[in-house]
Amino acid sequence: MIKHWLYALTPVVVTVILVSSALAQNPAYVVTIEGTVLDPSGASAPDSIVTLKLGSGRVLSHTRTDKWGRFSLAAVPPGTYSIEVQHKGFTTSTTALTVARAPIAPMTITLALAVINTDVSVAAGDTVKVSTDMAENRDAAAISQNLFEKLPVFDQDYIATMSMFLDAGAIGAGGTQLIVDGMVVNSLGVSASAIQEVRINQNPYSAEYMRPGKGIIEVITKSATSAYHGTFNFLFRDSRLNARDPFALVRAPEQRRIFEGVLTGPVGNSKTTSFLLSGTRQEEDLQSFVFAESLSGIVQEAISSPTRNTQLSPRLIHQFGKSHTAFLQYNEIDYHGSNQGVGGLVLPEAATNSDQYEHDLILNDRWTPSPRWLSQFQILLGREVHSTSSVSSAPKIVVNGAFTGGGSQSDVLTTESHAQLNEILSWSSGKHLIKFGLNVPDWSYRGIDNRKNFGGTFYFSTLQSYEAQDPYAFSQQQGSGHVRFLQKELGGFVQDEYKVRPNLSLSLGLRYNWQNYLHDNRDFAPRVAFAYGLGKSRKTVIRGGAGMFYDRTGAGPMGDLLLYNGQRLRSYLITNPSYPIPIPETGSLDAQPINVERLDPTVREPYTIQYSLGVERQIATKTTVAITYSGSRGIDLFRSRDINAPVGPDYLARPNSTLGAIYQIESSGRQAANTLDITLRGEMTHFFTGLIQYTLSRTDNNTGGLSWLPANQYDLSGEWSRADFDQRQRLNLLESFSPGMRFNLGVALTVASGKPYSMTTGQDPYHTGLSNARPPGIPRNSLEGPGFTGLDLRCSRDFFWNRSKKEKGLVTTLALDAFNVLNHVNYAAFMGDLSSPFFGRAVSALPTRRIQLTVRFGF
Repeated sequence: MIKHWLYALTPVVVTVILVSSALAQNPAYVVTIEGTVLDPSGASAPDSIVTLKLGSGRVLSHTRTDKWGRFSLAAVPPGTYSIEVQHKGFTTSTTALTVARAPIAPMTITLALAVINTDVSVAAGDTVKVSTDMAENRDAAAISQNLFEKLPVFDQDYIATMSMFLDAGAIGAGGTQLIVDGMVVNSLGVSASAIQEVRINQNPYSAEYMRPGKGIIEVITKSATSAYHGTFNFLFRDSRLNARDPFALVRAPEQRRIFEGVLTGPVGNSKTTSFLLSGTRQEEDLQSFVFAESLSGIVQEAISSPTRNTQLSPRLIHQFGKSHTAFLQYNEIDYHGSNQGVGGLVLPEAATNSDQYEHDLILNDRWTPSPRWLSQFQILLGREVHSTSSVSSAPKIVVNGAFTGGGSQSDVLTTESHAQLNEILSWSSGKHLIKFGLNVPDWSYRGIDNRKNFGGTFYFSTLQSYEAQDPYAFSQQQGSGHVRFLQKELGGFVQDEYKVRPNLSLSLGLRYNWQNYLHDNRDFAPRVAFAYGLGKSRKTVIRGGAGMFYDRTGAGPMGDLLLYNGQRLRSYLITNPSYPIPIPETGSLDAQPINVERLDPTVREPYTIQYSLGVERQIATKTTVAITYSGSRGIDLFRSRDINAPVGPDYLARPNSTLGAIYQIESSGRQAANTLDITLRGEMTHFFTGLIQYTLSRTDNNTGGLSWLPANQYDLSGEWSRADFDQRQRLNLLESFSPGMRFNLGVALTVASGKPYSMTTGQDPYHTGLSNARPPGIPRNSLEGPGFTGLDLRCSRDFFWNRSKKEKGLVTTLALDAFNVLNHVNYAAFMGDLSSPFFGRAVSALPTRRIQLTVRFGF
């Protein structure tokens, strides 16, 4: 433990040295200029560029407004200045200012709406120079709506596009944390056109959030406007324009249609009430491709897997006064999918149908009771229903490395009524910006009706054993799969962003997390970060930090603990069974020992210690480069073990013969990661705008996650190896090229090293019902699949309906996207099972070349 903290405290020592050096001089009299930038409706204007210029026009300093539209320019000496504010879609504002030897009252700057101009411009977040502000780290990945519209984005899924900049080791057991307008949510809620910006790793050591910056996707939605504006997109794909899947015999018929848009403006003639309406309709008629082997030979076929997804989100905004704004938003999602889960080794008969309904009501209230105080209150009330049903009720058949057939045995219904809440207070005074708040990311009443595996599942090690009707294991569930429970998660934080000097900023924060069921009340997470500008020009900034980040289980494992307590839902596992086994319609397994799941009595919340040090450099007027080293150590990570597994050397008898498997969730795993990121952002040339990031990394661990089980339950020495998601090198590029004439070319490139996978025997020598045993002396993840290469292109052209006034009016954009334009085959799902006929080969591939047509109307 002491060793891990020595890693974390290294940046703190550097910070103390820098602070001591900076304070060694007595500065002259200076003041701090603070203010808020608003749009014409009175709503805040986040990400506005605020520039302080001398009377001669020379730039003295600059910053960017936060999510509440606030800015602060510290250590300004007496003199005559102008403050220039820029924000996409608004006219540049210039305010004259004279600084004397007296404090200056906080300013309020209201922007004027600009006429529509579709010339290519870099997003506000990409034009700010290097800065010592905590949220201005240039190794972040931030893309605005303006740039997204010029890039090849598959299905307009901005979240999926930005996910390639995430660090899988920072995500945690609950998956990627999605934050929309400051609140942790389960789904995006709005259409793509309603998104203003998507960020990853912005202010990575902020105490406001639970997970590290590279485990969070932060979305900022558009604000309503005082004039009517809208965007409508129609996207179309058809298999006749695509390349054939390498595992398909013929090019199967496919088609996808997306209707999506946003409309905003005032409610009637009101100057204080406005609306924002967004919606999406996705109609997908795609095919799933099977590549397996049965007793009759190779199986290659396609099955239709259609989905329908409808999303609607109206928002009503009201301005109560210059200092008080609130909006009420309703989100509705309706999804249906047929024949899901098929492909690779999974045969069509093992498909499932899925339905999902989600309804959310969100209240967001922003109030500035005084120039120095800001209150941001958010509450979300929601209801979700998820249903999965098997196409066939037949028993499931799993032949390792060959095929999965029979019924899916995946029938389950989950319901959720939840509330989420945020209350964040900000207080600014001089060189300090102090934030503190309460987070309730999940307070939910959940229901589960689990009828999974009621028909039973047979496991065979090879096709030969399947032909001989000699399974190595049989599993089945009986009893009541009905359970209701309350899931509670709380968090609180306090943070001080201190502008020590004009070229030195320091952030100190402390966060606390709590989750019921684990009964771990010690989860205090300290965090510290600094940014130090070198030289008078401040074109180089050294930035570093360290902090603790706790994980959480999420609701799923807690529901399983209640279901599989040995009484409610009875789970059976029989090794070396006869074939066939009696199933519920013909018999009962009451005489068999029951499997149970439980928490380790010593379990606690896992945590990660992360630390980083980097340098940022302004290499051109609108271009920055950042080189950052970061390391992390995962401690007490989740994993599971069967603590009642048969004991060696023959592995035939369980220690407790009255029970079957006892799956115990433990916090005993660990992880070590080291990463070097090189990030280039901004205008590379006069025509090129975007983001390039190269990552060199290595991550090792001895766990694959909360439900992961080792090969030998009593010997974990061979489990420490490369993490399942480890990729040594990654290059991600998002660039827009605009030569003029309203013509644009967008490029998205991803090149990555291969991920590891394990060599297994396909047998069950430990009689645990698992087939993940490895040959003697072979560690986990000793094999590696091939790398990934994906090149996407977008060609678009703007057309104006009002030629006499090209800068405004209705604009139509036609675009042609080509995804995986080189048609490079990126194989997936490699077989490490030595007994599989496909050992060392892939049984599926990521999509081949696809063509997408887009028509956009904007006004």
